[in-house]
Amino acid sequence: MSAALQLQDDRERIYSRLTSKSVMTPNHEWLACMMASWCAGQGALPDYLGLEPERFEQLTNHLFPGNNIPQHAPSGCKLDFSRMLEKDDLVNLLKQFSNADIAEIDWIIAVIVAGCLGNDHLWQDLGLWSRSQLSAMLHYNFPALAAKNNKDMKWKKFLYKQLCEAEGLYLCRVPSCEVCIDYSKCYGSEE
Repeated sequence: MSAALQLQDDRERIYSRLTSKSVMTPNHEWLACMMASWCAGQGALPDYLGLEPERFEQLTNHLFPGNNIPQHAPSGCKLDFSRMLEKDDLVNLLKQFSNADIAEIDWIIAVIVAGCLGNDHLWQDLGLWSRSQLSAMLHYNFPALAAKNNKDMKWKKFLYKQLCEAEGLYLCRVPSCEVCIDYSKCYGSEE
């Protein structure tokens, strides 16, 4: 079996174990996908999924009780939050648009912010299994914010564009994105 197939098999086995004991909410399912990928050494999430240790323990005890989940990233990924000057701005943006009735929202926000430090597409950095999962997660947790992405901009770029616009910064080189030479880097398939 190839290494890639072995990782996928490990991820799916872990996911099945994480989801076998409780009723699944949408966030529980997405967090289980991220956790399974993280435990299999995939994605870019750091130790504790980017959460504070106490919050990681709360998440694992609440959503995945009885599972032996490591605290440190099996991939060895270490993200440097000191280079993320916009961390508080991202947290505030997501909180501003969050569905406050969702119990897991603070965990979701912290994990998304940690994923923004990765070097790949946000869905891959988070350890989700497809871009459509990320889109569904963002529409569920941040419906008004996700609705603003009406041209299907890649999510990480979209979040940072929202930060820039909130500060009154418009970095596009031309008045219309459709004629920009970098259009395909911002919009289109990530699969």
